[in-house]
Formats: sequence, C-alpha cells, structure tokens
Amino acid sequence: MASVPSVYVETSIVSFLTSRASRDVVQAARQRVTQDWWRRRSKFSLFVSSLVLSEAAVGDPKASERRLTALEGIPELNVSEDAIEIAEALIRGGGLPTRAAVDAFHIAISAAHGIKYLLTWNCKHIANAAMRGTIEAICRRQGFDPPVICTPEQLPPRSPK
Repeated sequence: MASVPSVYVETSIVSFLTSRASRDVVQAARQRVTQDWWRRRSKFSLFVSSLVLSEAAVGDPKASERRLTALEGIPELNVSEDAIEIAEALIRGGGLPTRAAVDAFHIAISAAHGIKYLLTWNCKHIANAAMRGTIEAICRRQGFDPPVICTPEQLPPRSPK
C-alpha cells in the first residue's frame, strides 16, 4: 500500500478555509477551492508548525478561534537547526526577501522534515513561479529536497504513482 503524501498547511490555507464569505470574486473562489480541498484532506498527512499556530492565533478573537479549531489535532513540526539553516540560506541567497522571513521558515520547516507538499495561497513569496527555481536550488544546496509548493487547486487528489 502506498504511503499517504505529506502536506504542510501554511497559514493562508486555514485563513481562507475559515473566513467569512468574501464578496470579491477571486477571494470567494479561493475560499470554495480551499473548502473543497479540506473535505478531501484525509487523503493526505497534514502538518503545521508553531509559526502557523502563532499566525492563526493573531487578529479577531472569533476568527482566530475558528482558525485554531480547524487546526486542532494536526501534528506540529518543530523548528529544527536544519530548518533555521535553510531559512537563513533562503534569505541570504535571494530566495525570499528579509521581510518574508516567516515565509522562508514555512518552506524551510517543510524541507527539513521531508514534507512532500507545501500548501499555500501566499503567491507573493511562497507560491511564486519567479522565485521557485531559486528556492528549490537553495534547498538542494542545503542538502534537502524542496517541498512541492502549490495551491489547493494544484494539489492532486491522489499522489501520482
């Protein structure tokens, strides 16, 4: 039996999942796609980090409660020394700007723990096609396979064989 693919759930996913319905057409579509993906999440092994939990806890108390409730029971990956080194290399090597240090850590934690997919709606710094090659090269230079960075609409319902 094939193993279940691992997915690091970045904070933007739980934000789209639990936020009130948006009037913005693009945001509303992302909310629906995220909700559809979440319904089939059992096909994956989900993981978060303390960074995801910290970011999810910020803001409106009712909204943060919804986000944290959605994340309950998802195993938390630690911020290892390897993750710190990868994150520093991502910023130093131009994979992400200094102001996106938390985003660098999401990628680094995923890589350090051998996570297959990093699921995100953060297309500015994480799921950015122009930065992807640099991010992947830096992870590999650090000795780690990069996660496949994708949005819920890009993540296949089943792992390819």
